[in-house]
Amino acid sequence: MTINPFNPVHVIGGGLAGSEAAWQLARAGVPVTLHEMRPKRTTDAHLTDGLAELVCSNSFRSDDADFNAVGLLHQEMRTLGSLIMQAADDNKVPAGGALAVDREAFSKAVEKALASDPLIEISREEVTGPIPEDWENVIIATGPLTSERLAGAIRELTGKNALSFFDAIAPIVHKDSIDFDKAWYQSRYDKGDGSDYINCPLDGEQYETFIDDLLSAEKTEFKEWEGTPYFEGCLPIEVMAERGRQTLAFGPMKPVGLTNPHNPTVKPRGIVQLRQDNALGTLYNIVGFQTKLTYGEQKRIFRSIPGLEKAEFARLGGLHRNTFLNSPKLLDETLALKSHPRIRFAGQITGCEGYVESTAVGLMAGRYVAAGHMGQPPSPPPPTTALGALLDHITGGADEKTYQPMNVNFGLFPPLDGPEGLNEKGKRLKGKDRKQAMSDRARADLKAWLGS
Repeated sequence: MTINPFNPVHVIGGGLAGSEAAWQLARAGVPVTLHEMRPKRTTDAHLTDGLAELVCSNSFRSDDADFNAVGLLHQEMRTLGSLIMQAADDNKVPAGGALAVDREAFSKAVEKALASDPLIEISREEVTGPIPEDWENVIIATGPLTSERLAGAIRELTGKNALSFFDAIAPIVHKDSIDFDKAWYQSRYDKGDGSDYINCPLDGEQYETFIDDLLSAEKTEFKEWEGTPYFEGCLPIEVMAERGRQTLAFGPMKPVGLTNPHNPTVKPRGIVQLRQDNALGTLYNIVGFQTKLTYGEQKRIFRSIPGLEKAEFARLGGLHRNTFLNSPKLLDETLALKSHPRIRFAGQITGCEGYVESTAVGLMAGRYVAAGHMGQPPSPPPPTTALGALLDHITGGADEKTYQPMNVNFGLFPPLDGPEGLNEKGKRLKGKDRKQAMSDRARADLKAWLGS
């Protein structure tokens, strides 16, 4: 099919992936119509009608580009001119070695950039399907909360049912309701500014009581979704507790790298951390406390945590069902639907997990479509880069029979072969040395790819 360069590319979904895809297309000189159904139709998780709203955490996770695959992905996206990364950098809040943002200011920055671009038209209407035949190029980036009507149209296109999993949201607390006679500021191992988190300690008895309360509390039930699995990277806190009484003490409540200045000689059994959620520093989210507890139980149990006895919640936690495609089976290496190549998918609906990963897939989908729109062949990034490793996993590297959402990690990268995988003594690189070598290789290969 001959592409008319004056016809717009239709990007469906104004979340992170869709916003990034639209930006990349416009930067390449391609006109875009960005479709977002909010506020005319809302979802169970969104609170505003803003583009690129962050509905769960406000953290983009580690910003370490040498020893962390997420941080490396940050760096690669910045190199490719990512709007989402620019907005995150411009609206970041203290978070130790992580990149976290003021979610409201971040969303406004993204929307302002897109709305002011003359090549981008924002359409506040729901696309229900079927996808119009005269839309020559389409990117579906509707995320894990794709509306039922569009999901039905996608099923008609793919001939396969989308898979499903549960995802959970953590509560947010007003800082001025926290008792600092019991809580204190400190980052684990004093990373970042050393005081980027608020910490609430639990002794042995308090920890055991907390676990008992989680196990016996009333939970939200979704009987019509029975059999839907949880995503392992975002388990509800009470589900973690069900896996063993010490699970939380080795997970989000681990007490290592922290010292309670109110009682420095006693090591807590568990520590609850809160991370800044807005630039004003008035809101903090409880790290790792995504939950399916009822609202009443959340207030009762979380107010039993020392320092949070009088906590006021700006938002309580929640649970919603996410959907994603069996991408290794359905998509080609450029994220195009094999049965309908004019349609590409981007973001979490492809089965990537995480804000950064979702944005990265949107970035590449936009670049792929832009290339085709201008009569050039799409050029996938090398699999040795964070971008390439993630895309390779989604579009064929994973087993289609057991495909599950995945964060970017060094396990997705090709191994270091030959001399590059050995240290000066001829022994195989391990640990941080291995991660550093993989990151250095990724940067060199990304530079070569961009140069070509």
